[in-house]
Amino acid sequence: MKFLKLASTAVVLLLATTQVQAQSALKDILSEGVLKVGTTGDWNPMTMKDPASNSYTGYDIDVMTQLASDLGVTVEFVPTDWKTLVSGVTAGKYHITGSASVSPSRAKAAGYSASYFALATVPLVNAKSGDKFKDWADLDVEGVTVAATLGTTQEKQVKSFFPNASHRIVEAPARDFQEVLAGRADAHITSNVEAFKLVEKYADLKIVPVSAPRARTPIAMLLPQDDQVWINYVNTWITLKKESGFFEELGKKWRLTE
Repeated sequence: MKFLKLASTAVVLLLATTQVQAQSALKDILSEGVLKVGTTGDWNPMTMKDPASNSYTGYDIDVMTQLASDLGVTVEFVPTDWKTLVSGVTAGKYHITGSASVSPSRAKAAGYSASYFALATVPLVNAKSGDKFKDWADLDVEGVTVAATLGTTQEKQVKSFFPNASHRIVEAPARDFQEVLAGRADAHITSNVEAFKLVEKYADLKIVPVSAPRARTPIAMLLPQDDQVWINYVNTWITLKKESGFFEELGKKWRLTE
């Protein structure tokens, strides 16, 4: 009798495992031959959309193109924005996203891959402000306005870092740095990776020479929370690519550090 119970339990577990595998996005990707990736197209140098050609370039784009190639499928980039990034993956609009900051709030609704890079936050101001802003504390005062983009990690950071300042939250496709350039905000904060690109592109922007960046944060891909088969595959792929030096070489290509 005990043997029969054990055998019955094993059959149930086997059937459950088979069912999970059958429902996995990995099976859909392989059978349909398409990997759908949610990307915002507004985060230089991670993901940048060219409206003229409706095409994307960037670090994330290279990562996802390689993932699709290794899966033996084509990649389809699905436009999204920061405020709908998580809901898009949970609703099945795409199988995975490009890089996203790891946060407890996002993890309540979506799954994360293993991390493959880390960011830190720095503030930027208009170069015309001179030496008025030298460190974090100079921005956390009444009369200073700090901008952020709705739905980003920086939106929460602005409110946490600068409780005494005013906050200007803009919604995509508008961007926080545009508020600084237009004089509607004194500063905005972003990842050190994007900051390097912004000051390179816009002479009127400069990075505040803070004593140290804040909020060092790992980045990873968002996936369906309950699809462990798909998460396991992506994590295995990330591990192999780390060992091969893929992420290191890609970081050099896109100058993710200065």
